Amino acid sequence: MPCVLHTHQTEVPPAHNPFYRVHKFKQEGAQKDKQHDAKDRKGTLCQLTPLDRISSDAVIPDGGTGMWAGANGDWIALLGFPWNWELVNVYTGRRIPLPPISEFKSTPDKLVFESNDQHLQLLKIAICRVPTAASNYTSFSVLAIFNAAIAVLHCASSRWTVLDNQFLAYGYSDAIIHKGIVFAVTQTGEVYAWNQLSWGPLLISTAPIPPELDEQGRYNLGSWWLARSPDGSRLFLVHTWGVTDGRDYTGLVRILPAAATSEGRHGRTIRGYGKGLLGCEVYSMDTSQLMPPRPWRRIISLGSYSLFLGVNYPIIIPVEDGAEHDRPNMARSNSVYTSHHAVGLAYPPSPEICRFSLNSEDCTVGFQTNIRWTWRQVPLWLIPSFANARQWNLPSRHRLCRGGGDGHLEALTGDNIDLIAAHLDVTYTVRLAACSRELYDMISKDEGKMHHWDEPCLLMPPPAYWFDEHWDVARASRLHDTVYDLVPLDHPRRSVALPFMHDRKWLGANGDWIAAADHHEWCLVNVYTERHIPLPSLPDSKIRHSIVSSRPAYSFNWRPEIYLLKIVICQVPTKGGRYADYKLIALFDKTIFYLEGGGDWRMLEALTPAPDYPNYCDAIELRGHVFAVDETDGSTYFWDTANENLMLPFVIPPPVVDDQQYAWFLAPSADGKRLMIILTVNKIGIANAEVPPDIPYAANGLQLRQYPPVATYVFELDPLSTARAGDFLWRQVNSLSDHSLFLGLNYPIIANLKKRESKAPDGTLVPFMRKNCVYTAYRNIRYNQYPKILRCNLQPDEGETVGVISLPKDGWDSVRQAAMWFKPALNIARSVLPLKKQ
Repeated sequence: MPCVLHTHQTEVPPAHNPFYRVHKFKQEGAQKDKQHDAKDRKGTLCQLTPLDRISSDAVIPDGGTGMWAGANGDWIALLGFPWNWELVNVYTGRRIPLPPISEFKSTPDKLVFESNDQHLQLLKIAICRVPTAASNYTSFSVLAIFNAAIAVLHCASSRWTVLDNQFLAYGYSDAIIHKGIVFAVTQTGEVYAWNQLSWGPLLISTAPIPPELDEQGRYNLGSWWLARSPDGSRLFLVHTWGVTDGRDYTGLVRILPAAATSEGRHGRTIRGYGKGLLGCEVYSMDTSQLMPPRPWRRIISLGSYSLFLGVNYPIIIPVEDGAEHDRPNMARSNSVYTSHHAVGLAYPPSPEICRFSLNSEDCTVGFQTNIRWTWRQVPLWLIPSFANARQWNLPSRHRLCRGGGDGHLEALTGDNIDLIAAHLDVTYTVRLAACSRELYDMISKDEGKMHHWDEPCLLMPPPAYWFDEHWDVARASRLHDTVYDLVPLDHPRRSVALPFMHDRKWLGANGDWIAAADHHEWCLVNVYTERHIPLPSLPDSKIRHSIVSSRPAYSFNWRPEIYLLKIVICQVPTKGGRYADYKLIALFDKTIFYLEGGGDWRMLEALTPAPDYPNYCDAIELRGHVFAVDETDGSTYFWDTANENLMLPFVIPPPVVDDQQYAWFLAPSADGKRLMIILTVNKIGIANAEVPPDIPYAANGLQLRQYPPVATYVFELDPLSTARAGDFLWRQVNSLSDHSLFLGLNYPIIANLKKRESKAPDGTLVPFMRKNCVYTAYRNIRYNQYPKILRCNLQPDEGETVGVISLPKDGWDSVRQAAMWFKPALNIARSVLPLKKQ
């Protein structure tokens, strides 16, 4: 399917770019990020935006100053200065230089030329016929479309032919080659034709409908396009109207249309416009007879086809109508899609990407790209395709695979695998590893260059989200709010694409599964396969506030208002259990619900008298029992889930009784047999409220701080044997040996860090990942303080400080997701995704 190829957000000028703030975290000596890596390869980092998927990074071959001016198939036209025009294959990087137009003189503006004291503005380059290996890449057809001139070129070794038109009254809008004849349409809908061998120009028609002018007589609210029918037999003339050019039209007849509806989809905002505000007409002509020409006929339906128009050569392909859940896809048949009609527009169109439906009952929809801040690269339609992959692997200096031939995936060189994986997020790297055993072995034995499969990482929104912005800038900065950062503690951060998280808030995680919620439901979703498991509603409950707010509140029967803290995924669904063998805890501040797959939520009663309700802060399930700790005094309640009536719980007294305020966590032991309770001092700080300075960590862009030591304790017991004996005795754990604990919104992770040191050799904060430590992050989704993510050593040296990851305080209220620990798992490529020999 065609995708929108457009400027990457990191390429937007800093003054207008919220994403630029991420570079505040980059210091000298830091590993180069994607943008710099792309420039080292003499490529332009850009984004490829499918209509019904999230955007992906792409690198387009570029000489550093090239501007996209057209596209067709695997080829794009690049403009340099002066007269450095080229056709470039986006996959192989093959370049075909185009000669200058001898009749035109260049100016300091690469898009403006002079001819006979007339200024000519280049609109685009139409690649009507692409170069192929069969012609040794020497035969093609290209049109250079100017506002008042058309030039045609058929071979790199020949010269341009300028097509004269003494009848031209208004500037050109578009041009194509159809059956060997050049057709061009003006800004007012007049169509001219040239047969280069015998005749031209010929005015074959005026506009089939009268043009609409604004009060100042300017025709700037509509565009005319040319295309071919699906079978190539007829010429299409397309007129779109209602799309403004971005200027202020206050007081004129037509103003910037207001959206009737607005909906977030795949990291972008799709706006719907009421009938009559924007429109599109398609006309068809049989060009087998042009003297006299046959009349235009109105096309009321494209059937299963759709048109994609812009700076690219027109694309008309069949599109399958589908539905995603209860919402129709953005990609639909019988529609016309438009982008910019020319390069170098001072005011981009609004809406920028439009879908005009020829179904009279459907309204027009559209969305913006981040091109609103810059027009260096104009958005255009491009179809990512493997259609010519076999041709790329023919013996030549441009081949990607060793030995040429069939070009199997496992024949890719190691450098190319590194290049591919470096531009894939974590989830797609796992899918790449599932393609073949060779790829799996290559990626799994990478020893951490690209991904770090053996260590927990911080899953968190990108740094650009952490700043207060004007509402429209903030909305634009969340253009790709389904792409998050996965930050190893001592290595460069990587992106992770979670398309299912759009308009959702994560509530907890365990292994490959995330518990998420939107305005309608709770669900479990697999990070890699995107398998979606809806969860039943709580009994007799109603949501009073949006689940995606900072403090989702519920009202339950006669009880006081309760607040959701997190969803604890105690047991993940598995294929062997038909994905119905999960166990969940819905942890609220005053009550707890327990759910087993295939059943309903059950409330776990504590029956404490009002107003002394429990103040829960953490819970887990262990050996068929649910345990929950009370933040007030550290008392631990536990229920036997095998008892369907869920009778009153046992209460385990806290291991420490004093006046200190602790943050309490629960976790299973490494062997899963004992219950551990972890307590750290709830507040850390320095006398006189001094705040230590931030220490930039070049390895991943995080900000670190040093605080004085705080008390951290770990205790354990066997709850079932002690319950039978009636004597609950906690035993203090003084060392976790080669393990470290990672606690927070996620299910507790006990990571084996045998290869790590327990202390830094020089006593500094880094490396930040160490064994025999307790790492704590967000305790729940409604934590209302800006986060300090702590690392506490269970056996600190004298004077050893507490390591803290300090995320920005400014803009904290606007952050949608609480950072949590997540451990990437490559082995799912073997167990869940199909692993084939080839």
